[in-house]
Amino acid sequence: MNAPDLLRSDWMRNRTYEELALGQSARLVRTLQPTDIQAFALVSGDVNPAHLDAEYAEGTRFHGVIAHGMWGAALISSVLGNEFPGPGTIYMEQTLRFARPVHVGDTLTIVLTVMEKLDDSGVVKLSCEACNQKGQTVISGMATVLAPRHKIERPRPALPVMQLFDAEARLDAWLSQIKLPAPLPCAVVHPCNAEALSAALMAQTRGLIEPLLLGPETRIRALADELGLDLHGCRFMPTPHSHAAAEQACAMATQGELALLMQGSLSSEELLQALQATPAKPSGQRLAQIQRFDIPTYSKPLFIADVGINLHPNLEAKADILRHAITLAHATGLAQPKVALLSAVETVSERIASTLDAAALCKMAQRGQIEGALLDGPLAFDNAINPEAARLHGMNSAVAGDADILLVPDLESGSLLGKLLEYMAGAVSCSVLLGAAQPVAMNGRSDSAQARLGSLALAALAASHG
Repeated sequence: MNAPDLLRSDWMRNRTYEELALGQSARLVRTLQPTDIQAFALVSGDVNPAHLDAEYAEGTRFHGVIAHGMWGAALISSVLGNEFPGPGTIYMEQTLRFARPVHVGDTLTIVLTVMEKLDDSGVVKLSCEACNQKGQTVISGMATVLAPRHKIERPRPALPVMQLFDAEARLDAWLSQIKLPAPLPCAVVHPCNAEALSAALMAQTRGLIEPLLLGPETRIRALADELGLDLHGCRFMPTPHSHAAAEQACAMATQGELALLMQGSLSSEELLQALQATPAKPSGQRLAQIQRFDIPTYSKPLFIADVGINLHPNLEAKADILRHAITLAHATGLAQPKVALLSAVETVSERIASTLDAAALCKMAQRGQIEGALLDGPLAFDNAINPEAARLHGMNSAVAGDADILLVPDLESGSLLGKLLEYMAGAVSCSVLLGAAQPVAMNGRSDSAQARLGSLALAALAASHG
């Protein structure tokens, strides 16, 4: 008897004992994804490195990551409980033989066939076989179930969405793609905590920078010894305190001796004061801090500008900020970034200044005053990043629902939005300051070494692009 494919529907309908016939079959087809392995490990607690550690798994007899054996068994249980026989089925016994491993990308076809029926008890025995895309048997066995006697039709239960997001892994995947022709000379300003010094050395190892450590040398060397870090290849320029380190780094950047700067363990305010007191080349550029986010529920990186410098930017300032953000997006490989000009509403209103600025910026882009990006605005946040919201509100543009860059109305909204994404949406971020003599990798007080490495990578890309 042919085995029908089991298709999802809004309703679950079982097959009663009387409806089952010897030789009757059902089939389920499923392709193993990396997220299947991660989800099964989370639910089961089985974190065997053969399933999760690619480096370890490559050295095993299977030459790569494989699925948990019980993942395939769970597919058999899915068929029994959902469709064949379906709701009302009671699992009694299961035998399994695992013949071959299942690798990521393998497609399993699960076939269950009725082999025996016991009329006095309602027990049904079914053969279970899982074959891969090559027709090779992966799992085989026999299931014994108590089949339902009564017809059951129920709405299919709605399940919560499982978001599998490894922030550090996504950031590291992006970092691994960055290749520079040669490491860039970088002043690491007062790296006197573990995160700052570690990030600078990680960037050196990846070939992004040649670190020049500005700060109290004895203190930095003691910190490196405490952390077990190797300072080989690092140059030192001893300075007595963080203020002197910031002044020296900014002066060297203005003179063209450096390609970029990195904020170490000094405060952002202290570094900004030194930058603003040092004439920038080229002169006249406005400072702007651009933040890059990896967000669990967004399919691509999202840039937000300006998040740290311009408190209440006017139209001219917003145009400058936007040019910086577009240049940074180009440096990261986006040829034509989509820019959403944020406001509270989508309609232009004289009562809301940000809507007027958004309309003016769009016109400036049409006239060639802002180049290299697609602009749309004003847009509320939901219409900027959610395609369904944009559709429901009639936002028919290439930008709406698919933004790469968000230009916020002011610093307060940018800072609030950024922290909301980090602390309530699980986002990971890094940021760079543009408009000074050289790009500056900026950090938050609680940023990890990996996040600081991301900021260094952004600054290095901006420096090599410009």
